[in-house]
Amino acid sequence: MTPDAELANLDGRVPLGKTGITISPLGIGTWQWGDRFTWDYGRGGFSDADLQASYQACVTQGINFFDTAEVYGRGQSERLLGKFSRADGREVVIATKFMPFPWRVSRSELLKALKGSLARLGLPRVDLYQIHWPMPPHSTRFWVEALGDAMQSGLARAVGVSNYSREQTLRAHDLLTRQGIPLASNQVRFSLLDRKAERNGLLQACRERGITLIAYSPLAQGLLTGKYTLQQPLTGDRRRRLGRYLAPVQPLITLLRSMGEARDGKTPAQVALNWVVAKGAVPIPGAKNARQAQENLGALGWQLTQDEIAILDQASADIS
Repeated sequence: MTPDAELANLDGRVPLGKTGITISPLGIGTWQWGDRFTWDYGRGGFSDADLQASYQACVTQGINFFDTAEVYGRGQSERLLGKFSRADGREVVIATKFMPFPWRVSRSELLKALKGSLARLGLPRVDLYQIHWPMPPHSTRFWVEALGDAMQSGLARAVGVSNYSREQTLRAHDLLTRQGIPLASNQVRFSLLDRKAERNGLLQACRERGITLIAYSPLAQGLLTGKYTLQQPLTGDRRRRLGRYLAPVQPLITLLRSMGEARDGKTPAQVALNWVVAKGAVPIPGAKNARQAQENLGALGWQLTQDEIAILDQASADIS
């Protein structure tokens, strides 16, 4: 039995921490929606119509969890997600994030930013509000206690953090617990190519305290899809940051493809996402169109065996 067996049925819903909110075992991250620098939004790669088709495909197939942030596309991601949600009308769980820029010097800045996000989303309150990074100069206590203000204001149903270390997560959990508020989640980079959360004890600490680990970049920004090779490399900013992994990752892609073919033609991306779920995290891959949304959905409804997980663990050990 894999580590998340007590947390989720892959066809059902999983708890968002101890908040009483339930979400699909796989969500969608919307960093791509509105982002020009990394994802070439608005430059011919994908349109708003493509994104809306992606949203509708996800909701139709039972995906109810969407994550955005005030800084994604300078607010455009929130605007698009809100627009699509209102047009569709079906109930979803929406998460967004507050960026603690150094010039935000007062706790009241968090509530001000939250109200700005709600205006762009067109919502009276958000389901999950997260601190995007543990950014200086303020301490963990400063902004985590401001999350308590967001809960007390009624503008957020649940609160979480993002990119927090194990120690920072435990500190945030304890600070909120004193206010009678559960820490719902910590959103971190987690994939076969980035397993720090597993190795540094964060994943286990979250499991022990009922904190949901949300995994962003679960496909390593496309590296684990099998789409990119030495002959067809990444482009733009992703090539600069991730290009060095392109050669080392190819044997892992071959293994993912082989495992997928043995499971009625699952793709490398679907196997990689299933691995994240099997570790007890909720992956939030991006989806720029309906085709990508459908591929993400193929990661659910089945489960890697313990032996397969061990093989993938070993294969990724030297490059993650």
